[in-house]
Amino acid sequence: MAEQNRTAIVTGGSRGIGKGICKRLAAEGINIAIGYNHDEKRAAQLVDELEAMGVRAAAFQGSVENLYEVKRFFRQTLEYFGSFDILVNNAGITADKTLVKMGSEVWLRVIQINLCGTYHCCHEALQTMLPNGYGRIINVSSIIGLTGNVGQANYAASKAGVIGFTKSLALEVATKGITANVVAPGFIETEMTKKIPAEIYRDIEAKIPMKRFGTVDEVARLVSFLAADESAYITGQVYGVNGGLYM
Repeated sequence: MAEQNRTAIVTGGSRGIGKGICKRLAAEGINIAIGYNHDEKRAAQLVDELEAMGVRAAAFQGSVENLYEVKRFFRQTLEYFGSFDILVNNAGITADKTLVKMGSEVWLRVIQINLCGTYHCCHEALQTMLPNGYGRIINVSSIIGLTGNVGQANYAASKAGVIGFTKSLALEVATKGITANVVAPGFIETEMTKKIPAEIYRDIEAKIPMKRFGTVDEVARLVSFLAADESAYITGQVYGVNGGLYM
């Protein structure tokens, strides 16, 4: 399924699920523009890894909540690669508190990054994809956007918002050669989940029908499929990668 001369933008691409997506797409021959916010060294190391796989790669700094920085990031991508074809909106944060303890700043920051950041990037991507008559947009939501969770009203709202946003976007661009889909991971083995206390980790694992956390590559493989030319008739869909935890 090699997509020669394609270029993908992956926000939050320097670690965790984002890094796995970058490596999977690179394995398909797709050039990668990595969006990162903080860890320049980690992003640079990933660029080296991807280039060793035989694709072009570059990393550009910026926060998706800041429209100026998003515009700069897309401009840099176009200057470096000439164009792009795939957008994976993976950047996101959590800031957990029960609602009664959640101040407006905590609420708004999660919404601004997870939901408004997705809007910012999709809006900029369409400026290139619409004239090209081609595009693949994959927005990363979460099982929490489907189920809700105690202490995560802000995160759940932002990730549920990504789903509704993507369905609306898919309708708007369905005749333009552009697809828009959602990947909603459940509990995935990452640096973040490895910090979960052992007892809580085991409790979560016991609730998953498959009795294990998913892997980054299991998410990345689905993203790769949705990014491919062969997925042209799939749009506006939500795909769970959760081991059966939500059906």
